[in-house]
Amino acid sequence: MNSVNFTLNSPDITEGHFMAKAQEFDGFGCNGNNVSPELNWQGAPAGTKSFALTVFDPDAPTSSGFWHWLVADIPADAHGLARSAGKGSLPPGCRSFKNDYGSKDFGGACPPEGHGMHRYQFTVWALPEDTLAVPDDASAAVVSFMLHANALGKATLTATYAR
Repeated sequence: MNSVNFTLNSPDITEGHFMAKAQEFDGFGCNGNNVSPELNWQGAPAGTKSFALTVFDPDAPTSSGFWHWLVADIPADAHGLARSAGKGSLPPGCRSFKNDYGSKDFGGACPPEGHGMHRYQFTVWALPEDTLAVPDDASAAVVSFMLHANALGKATLTATYAR
């Protein structure tokens, strides 16, 4: 997987730093604004025909982490997603998949109180096809499997959060 020049950045979140209350979930015991951050990427590998975006918390107290957002079929000419795109304003043609909150929108950070610092991995995936070969009702695990199996490259920005 060629990811050397493929980078992801954001004016709203910073690698290794604490996210703002704006990115906290509104529900599930949390009361944030549930706003997806603006995300920008560059340097996609040659042959990229679409992108996918995932947001994953590997520190969640589950056996399988916690999926906060899964989007595929982002057009190859896209170079990012606008702030609040996770509330239903994705580019035409994108498909969203159910997160672990049970919705297809962005679900912000909401680690259990007192559980310590959690990492939130925002990853953009460069794909060699226009459409990810999964059904619209695919689970997060299946989407993740297909991304790992097919990606030409990926770029990750990891922010943190605790309550």
